[in-house]
Amino acid sequence: MADGTESARTESAGASGGGAPPGGGPAPSPEDAYLERRTLRRGSAGPLLLTGLGVAYVVSGDFSGWNFGLAEGGFGGLAIAALLMGLMYACMVFALAELAAILPTAGGGYGFARRALGPWGGFLTGTAILIEYVLAPAAISIFIGDYVESLGLFGLESGWPVYLACFVIFIGIHLWGVGEALRFSLVVTAIAVAALLVFAVGALTDFDAGSLNDIPADHSSFGSSSWLPFGLLGIWSAFPFGMWFFLGVEGVPLAAEETRDPARTLPKAMAWSMGILLLLALLTFLAATGARGPSAVQDAGNPLVEALQPDGKATVLSRIVNYAGLAGLVASFFSLIFAGSRQLFALSRAGYLPRFLSLTSSRKAPFLGLLVPGAIGFTLAAWTGDGARMLNTAVFGATISYALMSLSHIVLRRREPGLERPYRTPGGTVTSSLAFVLACSALVATFLVDKDAAFIALGVYAVALAYFAFYSRHRLVAAAPEEEFAALAEAEAELSRD
Repeated sequence: MADGTESARTESAGASGGGAPPGGGPAPSPEDAYLERRTLRRGSAGPLLLTGLGVAYVVSGDFSGWNFGLAEGGFGGLAIAALLMGLMYACMVFALAELAAILPTAGGGYGFARRALGPWGGFLTGTAILIEYVLAPAAISIFIGDYVESLGLFGLESGWPVYLACFVIFIGIHLWGVGEALRFSLVVTAIAVAALLVFAVGALTDFDAGSLNDIPADHSSFGSSSWLPFGLLGIWSAFPFGMWFFLGVEGVPLAAEETRDPARTLPKAMAWSMGILLLLALLTFLAATGARGPSAVQDAGNPLVEALQPDGKATVLSRIVNYAGLAGLVASFFSLIFAGSRQLFALSRAGYLPRFLSLTSSRKAPFLGLLVPGAIGFTLAAWTGDGARMLNTAVFGATISYALMSLSHIVLRRREPGLERPYRTPGGTVTSSLAFVLACSALVATFLVDKDAAFIALGVYAVALAYFAFYSRHRLVAAAPEEEFAALAEAEAELSRD
């Protein structure tokens, strides 16, 4: 271990209040005292709650956002993009399931990359995940405000009071406890999924395959046709929007330390989540575009409602779906707050970010890991009011983390083939390599859609990397689970060389 890491462990642990207990007896070690103030509630989540969490991360993307990809690629372009992004997520989920079974800690992607790619790789991955999980809830709070206003709920208009209410109420539930939070998320997600199925049944009764190519072809685009109106480049430009059907499902491993039997439960929950999301994406996409045609829903803030109102008049079914859209947004907002707090908790506990951010309450909730990102998210939402820009920035961060997590699986498979793997990825490194290539393609595609969002994310990245390079990398906490796991690998490598 580097001297900076070792001294940081002693310094931080000693400051945590370790000493002889009041009743006498042996004093806890500095490492134990440090970690005692940074523990989560064990065994709170089983397969059902984790599957619900995986779907909750994503379900809002079925209700809105994906349809803007029709303006980039048309029906055919977005369909191919969604298929390729679905393949990317499926491959990545299989790879992450193996990594989560090996290292079931709250670090998730940061922990995987830390073992495979070293401290720099761990920090790069964790920071990218944080960009996604801090900005996405901020964007969704704006969308919730739009839904509240459009539904005329309590006469409220979209604005900072609604955004503030979202953060206060739902962070409050998380502070209450992880078990209670995940059960709340499961109920709201079930409502949203049921409404999606009801929508699909209603919209498919008006399905007209002949209307799917109603966006005029841009004949100046290479490869353009009635099914690909913006040509082959349109497929690539639609990648970020195809991701919205699945964005966030990779956050399931962040609940590892609060899971019962994580080595078995996490892979099962991730596979079930991905299967449900693939089915919902197929039904939603075909039903919404086939009911009225892509041109009618490509610019709609609530495309599912628009698909059910051919004459512009609300129906009983469209109102049900409208309210359910609000439930879907709440489910994703709520679960993304959870994911962001756990990633921040793990990075802080290991010293990559200020250590006080990983302190937990008497109910074992990382209260500062919830409050600080919440305050940042609310400020951004109230200040900018630009949900689309923030979501595009979040997508940029997500694609970086996807590439690095997939690369971590490849590196660990090749460098440590004998590592105990309770679950093994079908296809091995071929699967994760496919995820890596598609993630890199999606990263480049974000520049095609929103250059400003991509450069904003790069700016945040640069500031974070400067903090790590000049300060925190010299003060890592070796007793943190992810760091100990990496230290064990280094020790085993040295023994094998000797």
